[in-house]
Amino acid sequence: MKIFDIPGFPNPLRIRIVLAEKGLGSQIEFSKIDLLAAEHKQPAFLEINPLGTVPVLQLDDGTNISECTAITEYLDNLDGNPILTGKTPKEKAIIHMMQKRAESELADPVGYYFHHATPGLGAALQPYKSPEWEGRIEWGNRQRDKAVAGMHYFDQLLRSQPYIAGEQFSMADITVYAGLIFAGFASIAIPNQCSALLAWQAKVQQRPSVKNPA
Repeated sequence: MKIFDIPGFPNPLRIRIVLAEKGLGSQIEFSKIDLLAAEHKQPAFLEINPLGTVPVLQLDDGTNISECTAITEYLDNLDGNPILTGKTPKEKAIIHMMQKRAESELADPVGYYFHHATPGLGAALQPYKSPEWEGRIEWGNRQRDKAVAGMHYFDQLLRSQPYIAGEQFSMADITVYAGLIFAGFASIAIPNQCSALLAWQAKVQQRPSVKNPA
């Protein structure tokens, strides 16, 4: 199997943590895509993923799977022992619910703020951004505020349970963790009053898969 990504970026990190959790790192060939040079927006990469995003998992038969949730589902279920996406219908439903919230209430708003209200990744990507519109910066700043509200939401959640989807570490935790890394990169600080979220972040940072992702 091959993964197209770039080390250190939030979404690629999500999958690298999954690989480490599942012990699959040695089975993957990594192909670096230069996001700063807009390589992911060029015809060669768009043949792999028409949406022009990373990561992408390429199977040995040539099938390309994009979207972190889909990639995680595939990798987690390869051995018939899913540990990140749930085993029972109830576990799967709750994990997917929280996974969606991790994206919609934290990771995505951080991305919208970063790409629309800041210079983002630089000049090479400017031609691929949405056209300028009146109020774009204001809209981006509202997304930043939404991300901070998301931090408060997850903080409240973690005051009554150890992980985002309940008692077990799951892909929802990986997404929130990566979202917080992205937030730090975008200079969106975790509010000091979010003590449960900060404690959870410190705990997750000590997981072997997070300290040493694939």
